[in-house]
Amino acid sequence: MRPAAIAGVLAIACTCAFARAPKYKKPDVTIPANWQTPAPWQVSNPTDQIPKGAWWKIFGDDELNHYEDRAMASNQTVQAALARLSEARASARVTASGLYPELDAAPSASRQRVSGNRPLLGSTTPLRPDTENTFTIPFTLNYEVDLFGRVRRSVEAANATLQASAADLENMRLLVSSELAADYFQLRETDAEMAVVQKAIDFEKKGLDLVDKRHSGGAVSGLDVAQQQTVLDSSITQLYLLQQQRAQDEHAIAVLQGLPASDFKAPVRTVSTQPPPVPLGVPSELLQRRPDIATAERTVSSANSQIGVARAAFYPDIPLTGGGGVESRDITTLFNAPSFLWSLGLSAIEPLIAGGRLHAQLDFANSVYQEDIANYRESVLVAFQQVEDALAGLQALASASDSQKRAVDDADHALDLANARYTGGLVTYLDVITAQELVLTNERLSTQIEGQRMVTSVYLIKALGGGWDDSSLAAMGVKASLKQAVQQ
Repeated sequence: MRPAAIAGVLAIACTCAFARAPKYKKPDVTIPANWQTPAPWQVSNPTDQIPKGAWWKIFGDDELNHYEDRAMASNQTVQAALARLSEARASARVTASGLYPELDAAPSASRQRVSGNRPLLGSTTPLRPDTENTFTIPFTLNYEVDLFGRVRRSVEAANATLQASAADLENMRLLVSSELAADYFQLRETDAEMAVVQKAIDFEKKGLDLVDKRHSGGAVSGLDVAQQQTVLDSSITQLYLLQQQRAQDEHAIAVLQGLPASDFKAPVRTVSTQPPPVPLGVPSELLQRRPDIATAERTVSSANSQIGVARAAFYPDIPLTGGGGVESRDITTLFNAPSFLWSLGLSAIEPLIAGGRLHAQLDFANSVYQEDIANYRESVLVAFQQVEDALAGLQALASASDSQKRAVDDADHALDLANARYTGGLVTYLDVITAQELVLTNERLSTQIEGQRMVTSVYLIKALGGGWDDSSLAAMGVKASLKQAVQQ
């Protein structure tokens, strides 16, 4: 081989290597060896117990299951994410079309009459008018020879963006389903609080009837009646406020299901369910189980491919063009051999001076890549924080639940003593009222703690990814196919 030819081959190889995108690998992140929260949380495989795709079934609540199924089918945020996934798939197909040649046809037919007095250079012979037909069926072929990988890198970026959209859809489903579950358990906690307040109201009405009878008999002053009436009215006020809170929870659940708030009514009932045991994997598994982390990682991959696109812009575009068809003055001879025509061409468009645009585009692509790496690492840190927050919250709430149950028992005992001492004339009715308020306060707090335990369990499952994993993303992507090659 001649030296000039060898040099040409080496030059092409070097330029191809430079145009190639940097070899992609997931950004490094700092991963803790284990969770900070101590026992009773045990490390295990979460996919064994968290239902995949329907994690809320771990709570065993048929009403919640019904609401969640409806939300996954009708929630408008989820529907918008589905549409964005379709947009990303279509966009990837548009990008992938650059891998194939484009064939166009432009058939035409015309009839024209030319003047007999038309000028004809160098001729003195009189001309005659002429009428003629032209029938043409031309075909044009255009294809970019992707020598420097611009199209291939663009397809890689588009596929990574498609996978990011698929992960984002799963993240929207997780966000909506977890918010619905949290609102549902908040609604049930409100129902439980309303039951506590209603029980207090019933008790206080009996107390009011008692002191009113004693006042009528002259045993006590009107002060006792007024004090008990105040306590009763205060409890009724609390019940009204809880009813307002319940309505708001109900309306939020309706919207999450894609329903008008006016068309939805949840039955009033209390839930005595304890938080289910939520199994934990090791922290490193979180990177594969959180859809928002997968979205961030696929975005980094897309940005990496865009660097290859920016590098390829420094090198020639090599379009291959071809044409062919038939042309004739007479339609009966349109497909005769002399009527056939064709052309073929190959060119190269090399950027020489662009005012620094290409270098700026490469700098931009590198900066976007670094930004996406930072966003990915931040999403990982936030994920670890959310899991630790939920674990710490559940541990604290479990301890608080035990101590608060003892506080409720103590308050009930104190109320019994106060009533007995008041009946025996040893204390004023103010002691009874104070004991009643303590019972109501402590029972409401106990109910709130139980509700928060359920809500925090939801947030823990959400923080763990809801049973999802990124194995489904590998199948997402537009691949070269004969079907697309012959489509319009």
